[in-house]
Amino acid sequence: MTTAEQSISPQTNAQTQKLTWKAFGPGILMASAAIGGSHLVSSTQAGALYGWQLAIMIVLANFFKYPFYRFGTEYAYKTGDSLVAGYAKKSKAYLWAFFGLSVVSGVITTGAVALLCATILGFILPFELNPLILSIIVMTVSWGLLIAGHYKVLDNISKWIILALTVATILAVIIAGMSPKEAAPDFVPMSPWNLASLGFIIALMGWMPAPLEFSVITSVWTAKKIRTDHTSHFQGVVDFNVGYFTSAILALFFLTLGVFVQYGTGEEIATKGGAYIGQLVEMYTETIGNWSKILVAFIAFLCMFGTVITSADGYGRTNAESLSLIKTGTTELTEKYVMRWTTAMVIGGFILINVFAGQMASLLKFAMISSFVSAPIFAYLNYSLAKSENLLTPKMNIYALLGITFLAGFAGSFLLQFFGIIG
Repeated sequence: MTTAEQSISPQTNAQTQKLTWKAFGPGILMASAAIGGSHLVSSTQAGALYGWQLAIMIVLANFFKYPFYRFGTEYAYKTGDSLVAGYAKKSKAYLWAFFGLSVVSGVITTGAVALLCATILGFILPFELNPLILSIIVMTVSWGLLIAGHYKVLDNISKWIILALTVATILAVIIAGMSPKEAAPDFVPMSPWNLASLGFIIALMGWMPAPLEFSVITSVWTAKKIRTDHTSHFQGVVDFNVGYFTSAILALFFLTLGVFVQYGTGEEIATKGGAYIGQLVEMYTETIGNWSKILVAFIAFLCMFGTVITSADGYGRTNAESLSLIKTGTTELTEKYVMRWTTAMVIGGFILINVFAGQMASLLKFAMISSFVSAPIFAYLNYSLAKSENLLTPKMNIYALLGITFLAGFAGSFLLQFFGIIG
């Protein structure tokens, strides 16, 4: 019997196999975090600029990151602990490496997604407000919801956000598919298969389905879910797979939106995040009708608001556990301590927004690219821990090694280009 199973009250086999609304949680939280800038901006832009060509890169990014996310769930159900605790058991060097990367990633990601969410909110409101003020509103509301209900409110809200987001996105694709834009007579397709497009592809894959450190955050949520709701391994794996594959499939739906609404029209595609969302909303209005503006804006806001909430809680909770393990060697945390770190992520993100005021596109692209460049490190950390806990079958071992090779290969190619060694 595993540590996780020993820590919960006995359940019948029928109960542990039962799937209820309550059983879902960490996997849905991950999906809520994932369906943000990568889907709304990068995936849709990929369809608008290159048609169906980059669908393969979305599929490959999701395919090769899967084992490293799955390790987090498997580890939590085997030991009752998160990957953070696993790093601490393996080596303090692993824990310090993760903690340093997570703090930096947390501030960058929280700030970037909050600024994009604030920009979308600006499209929805009938009056104009400064983006910095809107950012304060978005971050304060997110922080307030977490303060009021801690993990429980996040667990409940995320399920409804993902449900509404999935239905609205599928509806939008169906409507757009019924009257797709026709290609302009002089349209010449662009190819993404060159070094000049490598930066765009890396950014697309960086948050696809989410920054890879979210595999660790998901394991923190899973360990919390095991303690609070006593879910079984079967329930946890189903929850994880539903969340992961929902985010992966919706990424292709967003690419489809870009293809149906913008590809080949001859319209210049805005590359800046906020400007692009405004352009996308307007093109929807022209294609489908004025009523669609509310639908598209609603989808966009749901995408980013869910990401802001989950990022603030996820990074806050994970960094709190990391520092607690470094200082005291324990994962026993009070919600008050967790909220201090959540508050720190929100404040750090807002400071970053102020520093990058007026440069949202640069901030968003930097966040996505830095996430992909650091992905091989997180992948190796997860792989080494899974291997030490005997979580790897021979096939999964090969799968994980291929994933590390894929991530390291693309990250290395980008760095070689960035430093002028190639291209």
